[in-house]
Amino acid sequence: MSATQPSNNYPKLHNAMWPGLVGKGSPGAEPCLDLDTMLNLTAQAEVNGVRFDGVDLFLYDPHVSIDIDDDGIRRLADKIRSHGLVVGSLVAPVWPPTGGGSAMGSEEERKRFLEQVRKACRIGAKLREVGIRSYGVVRIDSACSVSDWAKDPRGNTRRIIATFKEAVKIARDAGERLAAEGEICWGGMHSWKYMLQILEGVGQPKWLGFQADMAHTLLYLLGYNAPEHRIVPEKFSWEPDKFHQGMKKLTKALRPWTVDFHVAQNDATVRGSGTHDKTGKHCPVTDPNGKLNIPRDSGYWLRDEAGRVTRKFQHICWDGCMFPNEVLLRPQTWNDVLAAMIQVRENHGWRA
Repeated sequence: MSATQPSNNYPKLHNAMWPGLVGKGSPGAEPCLDLDTMLNLTAQAEVNGVRFDGVDLFLYDPHVSIDIDDDGIRRLADKIRSHGLVVGSLVAPVWPPTGGGSAMGSEEERKRFLEQVRKACRIGAKLREVGIRSYGVVRIDSACSVSDWAKDPRGNTRRIIATFKEAVKIARDAGERLAAEGEICWGGMHSWKYMLQILEGVGQPKWLGFQADMAHTLLYLLGYNAPEHRIVPEKFSWEPDKFHQGMKKLTKALRPWTVDFHVAQNDATVRGSGTHDKTGKHCPVTDPNGKLNIPRDSGYWLRDEAGRVTRKFQHICWDGCMFPNEVLLRPQTWNDVLAAMIQVRENHGWRA
């Protein structure tokens, strides 16, 4: 492989825009970084002539209003296109503080949840229509806490499944596909087994799949919010054999459902920021405390059990959620990220 001519051009490499928003902007938290800033940082990153191909978006002010009109969508597409980028996956703002509601809540709360899904799918379809988006999913979660879910696990899981089934109808009608995020802060989705219960309960893999984030799914191994589903031993000291056994078990269960993938690093701790609940901590790609070998461990999600590249994802996305602004604003951050993404693609991608 030449340093300037990578052998693979798929999956496409995207950067998430929401690190400029998530955990930012609330009292006592850092200020948000606007979409223009995040786009500029992404477009300027370059490693041996290779650049990011696109971005994934959070449909939330001040980046992209969930109520954006058609003219606004066209202007958004023109802005992103001017940077030489395309759009992939979209995050629907389904949580109560953003206008949504709990997927296991009252009839009114669930109605608000579904309305946000409807609006997000409309935006996704329009972005396809204007030619800036040819792949990607609409991401959702249960929009409720683990502690609230635990008050009635069976009943709440049934309600989440029922709400997601309604969300699937909305997505199908819009020609979109939903992905449920595997993250330990979302009630009913905070362990790999509970996540499987929901995916299997909805039972429509063509329209609802799983979003795997390397930083978040690592915490599934440890059973952080669900010790009953811990995969690695309690006295686990990151022994390679135990880690790899755990990853094989985890990905065997969830890989068949996985439709969206985030490359990330994690030091196996949790943190929150602003109003965002504690969850798996995203670390800079070069963090010496990171527990993941990114180019190697991404293969658990991008290859099947026989070691074959699955080609299930047209793009992969880096997630730097809750990085401090000082880290986000440093151009070297994005060159380091891009270099890691290129290596993931070289290890587990393909040429088309």
